[in-house]
Amino acid sequence: MVIAVNRKRKIIEGYYLLFTDLMSITIAYVIAILIRYHKFSRVMEPELHFLVYICFLLFCTIYSFMLDWNREFLTRGIFVEFIAVLKFNVFMLLAVASLLFMLQQGERFSRGVWGYFAVFDMIIVWMVRLFMKKALRAYFTSKSNIVKIMVIAKEAVLDKTLSSLKQNLDIEYEIVALACVDVDRKGVVIGGVKVTADGSNVLEIARQMPLDEVFINLPDEDKDYVKHIIYDLESMGIVCHYNIDVIDRIQKETRVGRFAGYTVITYSLNNFDYRRMVIKRLIDIVGGLVGLLITAVATPFVALAIKIDSPGPVFFAQTRIGKNGRRFKIYKFRSMYIDAEERKKELEAQNEMQGLMFKMENDPRITKVGKFIRKTSIDELPQFYNIVKGDMSLVGTRPPTEDEFEQYNSHYRRRISMTPGLTGLWQISGRSEIVDFDDVVKYDLEYIDNWTLGLDIKILCQTVWVVLTGKGSK
Repeated sequence: MVIAVNRKRKIIEGYYLLFTDLMSITIAYVIAILIRYHKFSRVMEPELHFLVYICFLLFCTIYSFMLDWNREFLTRGIFVEFIAVLKFNVFMLLAVASLLFMLQQGERFSRGVWGYFAVFDMIIVWMVRLFMKKALRAYFTSKSNIVKIMVIAKEAVLDKTLSSLKQNLDIEYEIVALACVDVDRKGVVIGGVKVTADGSNVLEIARQMPLDEVFINLPDEDKDYVKHIIYDLESMGIVCHYNIDVIDRIQKETRVGRFAGYTVITYSLNNFDYRRMVIKRLIDIVGGLVGLLITAVATPFVALAIKIDSPGPVFFAQTRIGKNGRRFKIYKFRSMYIDAEERKKELEAQNEMQGLMFKMENDPRITKVGKFIRKTSIDELPQFYNIVKGDMSLVGTRPPTEDEFEQYNSHYRRRISMTPGLTGLWQISGRSEIVDFDDVVKYDLEYIDNWTLGLDIKILCQTVWVVLTGKGSK
């Protein structure tokens, strides 16, 4: 039962922080210019320096709205804010430096300005944000802006409802009154809040007190009675939140909306921000195209080695299970003999993996060249084609085979609720040392439940290290 973040607060918070971030960047850039050149008239390559300044502002705007780095701004501590600002500055400097490199303008831009700006922007943005944190907290919790709420519930759920709301409400909400509709508990104080009304006089009390919103938790109450309360409160201009949650357990994402003309409540363990998913897809396309170029260069050499080593095709294609059960053809460089699938049944007894995956350290089906390209992950290169097509992502969960998928239970199936990836959390966690399929599922669900763009970047960087060192591969 989490009341949504106040929309007014989000708008004010988002735009104020964007404005102060832009101003902080401007001040830091001006200071960097003056320290390096002393006067604006002495700036070398002024057009280039102005272009870099505009790029900083554009990056800040995109980063604020697309990556939503202001989430939980008012509740995170000083150190967490410092880390957030540090990440912002690192990504901004890397992005603009990469742009200068592509434009071949890096040598013309002052390194002094670059260094001074990096230091001063970090300090100024962080200090201004700490000030804004205090200022916004004071503003939203002031008497004129605090949102006063009454809770209406039955005695059996009143204590639980109050406790849950106090735990989940944002800072601008204040519970000022309780109403117990089925038992007369007027005057009783619960969790520091007094019961001021019962079922007979709740509307009368609501009319006479300062009140902005009401939370109604009466799931088993007569609908006509609930309608009467809501209609009357609405006519007073009071916002009503009516709990229609039919599942009494914590949901990662529960939202109310319209579906095919019906008002529905939607339950989901994961609801990824579409803006971040767009960025993830763009990264996949760029990374996939780069990967295809690498694959094109490597293919003649790998193909020759495969053909010399054993008869059969260069590429191996197999049907795999993608997001939410979609079938697709996955492509690899062939690393096994052509009768590998038929011989798999003979080797089932030697499976070193507990559960639904098959793994065997000295698998006789693997060719000599196959051992090398598997250890170096070269066999995975053709999957960049799957990534560009959209069947896979650079980072995700391992796509299961059809045989594995047919044996999945509900818990296992959730690991395909996200687009499968070329690499993932379990691959960088020592995939050869993992001998239980449940551990693979654990890593995949940990990735899904905690997914961020930052986590993808971290996994990609660790994957490069794992591939170069051969760690965790056999």
